[in-house]
Amino acid sequence: MFPAFLDLASLKAAYAGGLTPLDLVEDVLARIAASSDPAIFITRTPADDLRAAARDLMARAPEPNSLPLWGVPFAVKDNIDVAGLPTTAACPAFAYRPEQDATVVARLKAAGALVIGKTNLDQFATGLNGTRSPHGAPRSVFDSAYVSGGSSSGSAISVASGLASFALGTDTAGSGRVPAAFNNLVGIKPTPGLVPNVGVVPACRSVDVVTVFAGTVGDGVAIRKVMDGYDAADPFSRKAKPAALPASKLRIGVLAGGEREFYSNAAYEALYDAAIARAKALGAEIVPFDYAPFRQAAELLYNGPWVAERLAAVKDFMASNADDFDPTVRTIISGASKYDAVDAFEGLYKLEALRQKTLAEWQKVDVLMLPTSPTTYTVEAMLADPIVKNGHFGRYTNFANLFGYAAIAIPAGFDADDHLPAGVTLFGPAFSDDALASFADAMHRALAAGMGKEKSAPLSEASKVAEAYDGLVSLVVVGAHLSGMPLNHELTGPGGRLLKACRTAPDYRLFVLPNTTPPKPGLIRAPGFTGPGLAVEVWKVTPEAFGRFVQNIPAPLGIGKITLDDGSQVSGFLCEPYAIEGAREVTEFGGWRQYIASEKSKG
Repeated sequence: MFPAFLDLASLKAAYAGGLTPLDLVEDVLARIAASSDPAIFITRTPADDLRAAARDLMARAPEPNSLPLWGVPFAVKDNIDVAGLPTTAACPAFAYRPEQDATVVARLKAAGALVIGKTNLDQFATGLNGTRSPHGAPRSVFDSAYVSGGSSSGSAISVASGLASFALGTDTAGSGRVPAAFNNLVGIKPTPGLVPNVGVVPACRSVDVVTVFAGTVGDGVAIRKVMDGYDAADPFSRKAKPAALPASKLRIGVLAGGEREFYSNAAYEALYDAAIARAKALGAEIVPFDYAPFRQAAELLYNGPWVAERLAAVKDFMASNADDFDPTVRTIISGASKYDAVDAFEGLYKLEALRQKTLAEWQKVDVLMLPTSPTTYTVEAMLADPIVKNGHFGRYTNFANLFGYAAIAIPAGFDADDHLPAGVTLFGPAFSDDALASFADAMHRALAAGMGKEKSAPLSEASKVAEAYDGLVSLVVVGAHLSGMPLNHELTGPGGRLLKACRTAPDYRLFVLPNTTPPKPGLIRAPGFTGPGLAVEVWKVTPEAFGRFVQNIPAPLGIGKITLDDGSQVSGFLCEPYAIEGAREVTEFGGWRQYIASEKSKG
């Protein structure tokens, strides 16, 4: 009926084939009933209410897939309000029943999505491991002895185990990323302020972010875009222009030797190194950077006055109900008592001093790529040392929201015996969320590790993230404009940059055009011809430079679409077929550079 993993493309195909949201509801209810992890949900949407929601959707939008998330099931972390379902933050004594949806939930419902339930979490979103809940500890979908990651534990498990297409989490210190890494998922952590927090129980209100767990980057970004948008009811909501990143030769900052720490987990370190190699193979420039100022900022979140902000969120409840807190959570939040207003300002001063130091590192790189978590632990080991081991998980996550960055966590593969997954996270400047997505998606696709527990599930082409537009135009060159050739200055002079060297599809032929100085090639496509594919380069140029090329190209040359060896089509120099009559064919050389070199060798 429905696929094991409920990604958006698979659902849309099922609906286009005649299945209905009511069919999906019955399927999801059966999956929940068969689930082996009883700690995923705190509250499930009653079955009849879920069926009624599906019928209501079909009444207001009867055409299949007529809304962006038509009939898509999702789960909600139980510190985010859903009208009619209790919000508990994993503390039964704190529970209340909201009359209105959180802004993000209301927007998702309007887009056609169906809430299947409220998920378990580290109490009051305090923790990165998923064991701090009176409702039990959700477990890794790959080994129930291991933690799920937190605090958005149940949300990640609901997606990874195939119960929901996506789930909402929250992220203060890494809670929307660590559970993604431990369950082979994508975690979308927006820039703080991009997605409104109205209707969310705060952890640290000034840095909290609502996040998305999904199977692919494309799905996660599509869902995040439904939630985006300024909300004046949220004092931290922000309006900003999206930030751009280079579309090629992305400079990726990676950990230098002195800042590497994997707590003896050699498998996770090897997976991080493999991710670096994968990024390089995708055309990125790898740049070691100094993580020290980022690490020092990360330490402020739990070892500085920001702990007092956690108390600010629940101070009245804690004053009357301290015994209702999980002991570890109570220990962390009660630590706020040692900070005063002077400490708060001094903490801010230290953070801004560290921000200045990070700016020097950002001069070297466009994005950062770090392990999402340097290691993982069993539930037993975590419970034996809950604060120290939880801190290990946050080594490479805690700084992100303090500095206001965008981040996307992606799978990094499995350890040597294909047992437990790890992840890496890409960080970009504030509001680079969309620009970050294309490279994150390419990294995930290059891994081919499936989605959630479905390791072999293919990533749909429909969810592929398009390359972010950087204001430049791609241009294929085949002859005198190649790197080091006589006319290359016409590209480099106006600021053009080389995107990649590659080959054409095999049905192209190359000729020497007579009476041209310097000698120029004539490239034509010959359907049915099978050759070596010709060496070409793809450059990025400004629209103005591209316009000059088009205006100044002499006959018989022109600009047309050239098919490359990867199947993509890019504008480039082509020749009118009449001009090759009597011209010398040089296709056998495999490219213009090779032909010119052979001529020079003749003396």
